[in-house]
Amino acid sequence: MSKYDVYLYGMTLVTTMHLLTKEFPKEDTYSEIKESYILPGGETGSCALVLASLGCRVKVDGNFQGKKTKPVLDKYLVEKFDIDMSRVYYDPDFDGVQDMVIIGGNTRNCFGTFGAYYSDKVKRWNSPVKEDIANAGVVGLDPFFMEQSETAAKYCRELGKKYVTIDCKPDTIIHKYSEVNIISNEFIQDNFPDTDVNELFKVYTDSTDGLVIFTFGSREIMYGRKNQPVQRFNPFKVQVQSTLGAGDSFKAGAVYGLFKQLPDRKLVEFAAATAATVCSRFPLALNPPTLDIINQLIKK
Repeated sequence: MSKYDVYLYGMTLVTTMHLLTKEFPKEDTYSEIKESYILPGGETGSCALVLASLGCRVKVDGNFQGKKTKPVLDKYLVEKFDIDMSRVYYDPDFDGVQDMVIIGGNTRNCFGTFGAYYSDKVKRWNSPVKEDIANAGVVGLDPFFMEQSETAAKYCRELGKKYVTIDCKPDTIIHKYSEVNIISNEFIQDNFPDTDVNELFKVYTDSTDGLVIFTFGSREIMYGRKNQPVQRFNPFKVQVQSTLGAGDSFKAGAVYGLFKQLPDRKLVEFAAATAATVCSRFPLALNPPTLDIINQLIKK
């Protein structure tokens, strides 16, 4: 019997978010801010929120927290959602990882200091603890912490724990051992801008026994496995309030589907519905999706 349902290893941070009344403005023009919040964010932070809202017991590890991030994360993740962050290291001499996001219409623009964070000689993130992975039902693994992320993948492989990952290249250990790898259109455009997407999909499926999912925002999703025909799924249509957290929520839906042992199409369907539900509500930390709301959207 696992001690918790999901172990998440990756980036948890604090986001200052501004929702505009209209589309993101052109340069040298004015735009009105409708709502502003300072709330948990990051691929793992947002994923943890969604999974906790769906009733999962969640443990998180990854980057260090600092004096400007720990109070916010304690208030929402720990106190409100009972997410276990006991493994996360607190560095009192560090502000913590933060970003700012401006949301206008169906777009969101992120501003941060991640380049400086990763170029710093001090690596401010934990190494994964094997015992934590052993005590989880399934794992969500972000690939952003270099050899430490690879170590987590190796632990999962050794312990027989299935994991969901995101946006890693097809020649990596993390992709090879994954049960589900979700590749975003942003990652494809940044890393394979001149590659035919169908050829790229085959490269991905040929290099793992797991499920590969390509997402393209509101456009058709591609998914499938090695030596199988490509499957497609149309995302759910909702009235969009904000796209912030959509990708992280899709990942959360996939982790939940893996935990519940859903077949591939049902897993993709649930992940897509989770992301769509998040897009229809703002902000995520104050209005997380529930299982009932997601299932209602699927039934429609």
